[in-house]
Amino acid sequence: MKWRYGATSIAARLFWSSAVACVVVLTLAGLILSAVYRDTAEAALDEQLGIYLRALVADLATPRDEVSGTPRDEVSGEPGQLGEPQFELALSGWYWQITRLDVDPPQIRASHSLFASRLPRLADSKGAGAEGRRSGDVAGPDGKPLRMLERVIDAGDQGRYLVQVAATTQSVDGQVTQFEIDLGVTFGLLALLLMAAMAFQARYGLLPLRRLRQGVISVRRGRAENIAGEFPREIAPLADELNLLIAANREIVERARIQVGNLAHALKTPLSVIVNEADAEASPLAVKIGEQADVMRDQLNFYLERARAATRASTVGAAADPAPSLAAMERAFGKIYPAVDLSVECPDNLRFLGEKQDFDDMAGNLIDNACKWARGEVRVNVETLPAGGGDRAFFRLTIDDDGPGLKPEQRAEALRRGRRLDESKPGSGLGLSIVADLAAAYRGRLELADSPLGGLRARLVLPALPVD
Repeated sequence: MKWRYGATSIAARLFWSSAVACVVVLTLAGLILSAVYRDTAEAALDEQLGIYLRALVADLATPRDEVSGTPRDEVSGEPGQLGEPQFELALSGWYWQITRLDVDPPQIRASHSLFASRLPRLADSKGAGAEGRRSGDVAGPDGKPLRMLERVIDAGDQGRYLVQVAATTQSVDGQVTQFEIDLGVTFGLLALLLMAAMAFQARYGLLPLRRLRQGVISVRRGRAENIAGEFPREIAPLADELNLLIAANREIVERARIQVGNLAHALKTPLSVIVNEADAEASPLAVKIGEQADVMRDQLNFYLERARAATRASTVGAAADPAPSLAAMERAFGKIYPAVDLSVECPDNLRFLGEKQDFDDMAGNLIDNACKWARGEVRVNVETLPAGGGDRAFFRLTIDDDGPGLKPEQRAEALRRGRRLDESKPGSGLGLSIVADLAAAYRGRLELADSPLGGLRARLVLPALPVD
């Protein structure tokens, strides 16, 4: 069985709805994790810059050298080393700057990495954070974005200073970009695994429905009388109801057959009495009554046969093998028409999707009609037809004879009920019409055409069930 996705496929709806939900959830999770990671990376950078800022503030808060007692300005002229080589490399992206604010012009001391450049000051609109420091993003000396922390220090007699520490955000951006790539690959593989799991889940979850469908097909094709097997509690009531429906259908069909038989017996006896009484009289009235009684008998036979055919065609689960039936007809008609060369070809791997009696009636009528008019040869051939969509298949029964045949305008007349084109042969004229009506009841058809043998070709198309 092919697993087809379409607008009416439950499996497709389950899979695609779950897949869309999975993609949406993973995308939102990826965006959230990326934002959280960026915040964490920026917080780590701020923490590192804060350590350098506190180190610079501590140097400013120490008025004299701890060893000699000499003022720091006289020793080195700048704060102590921060232990970060990046501050010594020109335009490295790591900078510090100390600006004395209580003198005019302000005195600026900076790391070697700033070279001849200066750090901008954060806008006064930014509120002070912990320890009175402010943080923000600014443009660096080379135009690249910087993350900067600054703090104003009042050192008393030593003066009032603005201490600034900045670092490039490229490392953070690189870490976030690499994290997003790794996260995208990981989530992509996770999405594929989840979709595979959802496809398996949908297929496994709908397995009872496929088993139920196979059970219904088996009943319809005559392989089983009811739907067998155990089903989950959500589907078991449906299987039980279908079995009850199948049983009810069989009961209705059987009841209809009985009623049709009863009607036939109830009417045939009075008709026989009327015909016998009419035959006993020689008056014009008796002759007329006999004629009309014969018409009534033909009408009764025709409609009773149609009723039987309709009830049999509506039976669920009926199937028959055409090959044995045709073989039996070949032997029987060979004895009835010894002057006719009758040949039958039928594959063994074929079943008629209907009642055996109906196939025997249709095929028997057509073969009998062909042998009746044939000069010496009748060919019967059965072949399967290409599938026309869905799971329904058909086969074609072709009967050729070398008789006089029928003109195109006579073929439609031949299929009309009670129409006899030649009174020289015995019969009521109901055979072909009954075959056509019975074939139509099975959604098949009867066609008449010219035979390559020179006579009439009858093509009967009926539903088939190929044997696995």
